Amino acid sequence: MKAVVLLDFWASPFGQRCRIALAEKGVDYEYREENVLGDKSPLLLQSNPVHKKIPVLIHDGKPVCESLIIVQYIDEAWPDRAPLLPADPYSRAQARFWADFVDVKFNECGSRLWKLKGEAQAAAKEEFIGILKLLEGELGDKKYFGGDAFGFVDVALAPFVSWFYSYETCAGFSIEEAAPKVAAWGKRCMERESVANALSHPDKIYEIVGVLKKKFGVE
Repeated sequence: MKAVVLLDFWASPFGQRCRIALAEKGVDYEYREENVLGDKSPLLLQSNPVHKKIPVLIHDGKPVCESLIIVQYIDEAWPDRAPLLPADPYSRAQARFWADFVDVKFNECGSRLWKLKGEAQAAAKEEFIGILKLLEGELGDKKYFGGDAFGFVDVALAPFVSWFYSYETCAGFSIEEAAPKVAAWGKRCMERESVANALSHPDKIYEIVGVLKKKFGVE
């Protein structure tokens, strides 16, 4: 086993965050694919006995769980390369706030776009567009959420770029029309090698969404 091991699932945006952060830092690691839709490995159950889910980063035999915590750990464990969180305490707090917003609001509402139908889905779409506009307001005219440098909030949100197509197709709208700055930011992120190598093709994500819809009895 290498000094750094990542227990992950190929389509997970949360695992992809960890992959992006490790790539930005230039950390060599061993990737271990987990069957999250089936039997979980003994190593995963041992490493994350509380939630029993990916991603888990194992560094020198010690497990770290929850994607945003893992990204912060990666930033602190390898501080000499490509800082992800700003040095200023207030700016760090703001970055953590917006990364949490991605989890609590963006991801939660985005999942409802493919889990729901009819009026409930229409309401979720309206809410999601409002969330996009809030993100657009925070992004403003900056290259990345942290400014000129690719940082913590970008790492948190970038994996969902490959989910945009599924959101749009399931709910019938255009992210580029609703939030052109966010769409342009997504394209810039995809130009980074760390992001492009971590993310799955939108068509593959749409396929896994179809599997999840059957699992949840949506179709």
